[in-house]
Amino acid sequence: MNVLWPAITLGFLGSFHCVGMCGPIALALPLNQSSFLTKTLGVVLYNLGRIFTYALFGALFGLLGQSFVIAGYQQALSITLGVLILLMVLMPAKIVNRFKFTSSISSFIGKIKQQLGGLFKKKSYSSLFFIGTLNGLLPCGLVYLGVAGAIATGNGLQGSLFMALFGLGTFPAMVVLSFLGNTISVNFRAQMRKVVPVFVVAMAVLLILRGMNLGIPYVSPEMSATKAECHKCCHK
Repeated sequence: MNVLWPAITLGFLGSFHCVGMCGPIALALPLNQSSFLTKTLGVVLYNLGRIFTYALFGALFGLLGQSFVIAGYQQALSITLGVLILLMVLMPAKIVNRFKFTSSISSFIGKIKQQLGGLFKKKSYSSLFFIGTLNGLLPCGLVYLGVAGAIATGNGLQGSLFMALFGLGTFPAMVVLSFLGNTISVNFRAQMRKVVPVFVVAMAVLLILRGMNLGIPYVSPEMSATKAECHKCCHK
């Protein structure tokens, strides 16, 4: 799977969603305001923390996808992920909101927020990085979509790369938010968020096409042929 452009594009377009979800955290960061350089370094470390967590997610779920590849279910996995994403986008919000977290997950989220509260009391570069890593663990529909893409790569390394590039795509908007957050109008954010579902649907369709094994380069390559080529490379 060509992970470069889908991952970065998903992150970039989805970053307008991140502005709304992670905005309060980004705007409240305990940054050193003594100079532009120190503030910039703090913002970069926070975002690198998020990307680090995303990359770990990508590696773990990429390995999960790899188990499906080994079992010969890569096509079915890709189609299933695409269909599930489509259902989540097209499903009425009232139905989606009925799905609640279990008590154990809610407790875990509560502990993360508690840890974040402690880190916000410190003004150090390490605390900013760890705020980013914990921020990456908080529930986010867009991250779940990125995870689906990581699973579909069917490879731990590519899954990690997919999620790292996804995080990199969110980087520009999150940096701008930290510096100019108060100047970005609510109306502008709302308009940009409308773009996100369009790309989510496009990615879901791409996953379905990929699973259909149509022999279209980059869009729906022949998985059996790709697998054969990889097998030959490993035995050279």
